[in-house]
Amino acid sequence: MTSEETGSVTGTRDKDYDLIWFVEACLSNALRLDTYIRDADRDGDTDLAELFRKAQADSRKGAEQGKALLRRRLDATP
Repeated sequence: MTSEETGSVTGTRDKDYDLIWFVEACLSNALRLDTYIRDADRDGDTDLAELFRKAQADSRKGAEQGKALLRRRLDATP
């Protein structure tokens, strides 16, 4: 992390880019965890599958919260 604003390079302020990245990372993690859940289920490891399901739910929740915040901010943009 730098202390300089890089919006001049990307056209998107750092904090806005960070929010977009966060949503994408949460969604990507939820997809990845689906594979891990199937692997654990296939091997009969219910404890591990449950851990991954909880993590997936947390990732979905983070994505939904991030999308809601992004939506509010986009709606407020002139």
